[in-house]
Amino acid sequence: MRGEEAAAVVREVEALGRRAIAVGADVSREPDVDRLVADVTAALGPIDVLVSNAGIANPATIDTLDLARWDEAMAVNLRSAFLVSTRVIASMRARRWGRIIYITSTAAQTGGIVGPHYAASKAGLIGLMHGYASWLARDGITVNAVAPALIETDMTTASVNARADRIPVGRLGRVEEVAGLICEIAANGYITGQTFQVNGGLYMT
Repeated sequence: MRGEEAAAVVREVEALGRRAIAVGADVSREPDVDRLVADVTAALGPIDVLVSNAGIANPATIDTLDLARWDEAMAVNLRSAFLVSTRVIASMRARRWGRIIYITSTAAQTGGIVGPHYAASKAGLIGLMHGYASWLARDGITVNAVAPALIETDMTTASVNARADRIPVGRLGRVEEVAGLICEIAANGYITGQTFQVNGGLYMT
């Protein structure tokens, strides 16, 4: 758990005059998800916007990939999105308003550099998004996905930075470029069932 970082974000939000809460949870586990949603709802009210961003990248090649890594990727990257979504959809439908945004990856379309398990789990998010979007549009709920490529964070490794020259714009993406797009999607009630690429031209459609 990254409690100190989460607490710092809460302080930043509160400094803007808004309310915030940090809740630690393993979102691949049903009891944790139930507690997470209950705590957030009790403190802040019904959840209007869900950004499902839990993810794990445990690199493996075709020769080294085993069932344990496969199951871990599916649990953290895909199962978690399903679990959290199921806990917020009923409330959104009752209020006839909601936004669900899944953070997938360019690897879903290209295979990526982490491994087949990672690419499959991220592609599964796009399928989950399409399924929910088609069912929930008439309930006032939009469901979309954002697919970043290589983004510069405090977890970015030297090997990832070295790949920047493969990106047509010549650099890694920035966190604020992904966050800004998420805010735009959440503000729009007419876009649903779409996957938005944030990849500097690495994958073009």
